Amino acid sequence: MGPVRKQQIVRATVRCLAREGYTKLTMKKVAREAGVSQGILHYYFADKRAILVATLGAVTRDLDRRVAAAQSRTGRDPAGRLRALVRECLEVAVRRPEFWVVFVEFWGEMMHDRRLRELNAEVYDRTRRLIARVIVDGVRAGHFRQVDPQRAAAVVLGLVDGLSLQLTFDRQAFGVAEAARFCDDALTRYLAKETS
Repeated sequence: MGPVRKQQIVRATVRCLAREGYTKLTMKKVAREAGVSQGILHYYFADKRAILVATLGAVTRDLDRRVAAAQSRTGRDPAGRLRALVRECLEVAVRRPEFWVVFVEFWGEMMHDRRLRELNAEVYDRTRRLIARVIVDGVRAGHFRQVDPQRAAAVVLGLVDGLSLQLTFDRQAFGVAEAARFCDDALTRYLAKETS
């Protein structure tokens, strides 16, 4: 029951964060939303900071699974895998905006907590490494120009984060298809092989 109960609490935390934000989050509200007693909640999590960390981990893993599934449908083509990664993140911003709310709430708290900043740095480092692998494959296959894979991954991640946040919080700005075209155009230009 442990893992199931923790997932139940994390899902409830996502809903609470999406509704009221971290500042109004309380253990009592999470317990009520999850349908568990506060004693059970405290058995799994020491405080609301611990719940926030677990929630970020769950949302990140879920996003990773979605991206991996989208990439698996594209075959081995690095450009296709990169497009799939971008498109899936943009789709999640519209289909599951609460995911991005969790990130924003975490980032707000991270600014005042060294341990949370370290955790965020780990998440971003891991994500850049995943993107960098796709870029390395593209360079090796001759699809992309020679670039520093880590720096290029940071550019891709910045583009995805920025457009995903806009899709989450300003649906009038553009739709997923248009945002995907923006990314595709920008990354095609950025990663295009130089012609002589």
